[in-house]
Amino acid sequence: MEDKNWKGHLALLVAYFIFGLNTPLSKYVLAHGEISALALTFYRFAGAALLFWMLSLWTKRETVPWRDILLLFLASLFGIFINQLSFVAGLSVTSPIDASVITTLGPVMTMILASVFLKEPITGKKITGVLIGAAGAFLLIFHGNAGRLNIHSLEGNLLCMLSCASFALYLTLFKKLIVRYRVVTLMKWMFLFATLCSLPFCWQDTVRVDYAALPAGIYLRIAYVVVMATFCSYFLIPVGQKFLRPTIVSMYNYLQPLVSSLVAVVLGMDAFGWVKSAATLLIFLGVYVVIQSKSRAQMEKMSSQDEC
Repeated sequence: MEDKNWKGHLALLVAYFIFGLNTPLSKYVLAHGEISALALTFYRFAGAALLFWMLSLWTKRETVPWRDILLLFLASLFGIFINQLSFVAGLSVTSPIDASVITTLGPVMTMILASVFLKEPITGKKITGVLIGAAGAFLLIFHGNAGRLNIHSLEGNLLCMLSCASFALYLTLFKKLIVRYRVVTLMKWMFLFATLCSLPFCWQDTVRVDYAALPAGIYLRIAYVVVMATFCSYFLIPVGQKFLRPTIVSMYNYLQPLVSSLVAVVLGMDAFGWVKSAATLLIFLGVYVVIQSKSRAQMEKMSSQDEC
């Protein structure tokens, strides 16, 4: 599978580039005031579920036993429902800077959980790469917010940390399940379960919206959030998971603040100075160092060769 790793890297690059563009567009929708974060979350879940089930009509049907249906439900809880809903809830009571800083803990959590559940070694290269990438993300975040950090939003910060931990568990606990099925099969079930679980939390906010009063620009941005930042991105992420280790997958989280910053530069809202140049270099260097670290299978192969 090593010679196909480029497919995983390409899929994750595109997915997290789309995620980076999603940040300013989602903020625009929420700033309009008519649509709440819970309503937008429900659009994402329900819209992606509908699109994946429609796509499944045109792809080869896979039989999923009841045991794996249960596993897909659990994967949906950790990878989509808890991850997305706790982040939205946390963001509503904490600052964007706090939330952005906490998301940099994702690769660290994933590295630790992968060592526990998948017996992946925590090597010096892996630790170094994670820290280098985190340094780049921190540099971008703090520079863009003039170094301000709100230390009083404990509840929101804990919810954002729960979001990171939830996705880290998804990446490590369900690796075998993800490899076993096609992407469409995985995502149609996971988004269906996420939609059903979100109904008690999101339905009231969703039906409260005055849809006739919404301008066309809001609908276009919602379409991007649902089709691109949810359907397409979550189609691509499992491709990366099939070919790459969980820690490498989680490292691509660091691209989101980078892409958001680049979008701000292109739109004339910011300038690409030495800080962004240094942060960009650190993020890509961190990803490269983690990629170069040895996996469990590689270390076992080297050990067996030494014994011979």
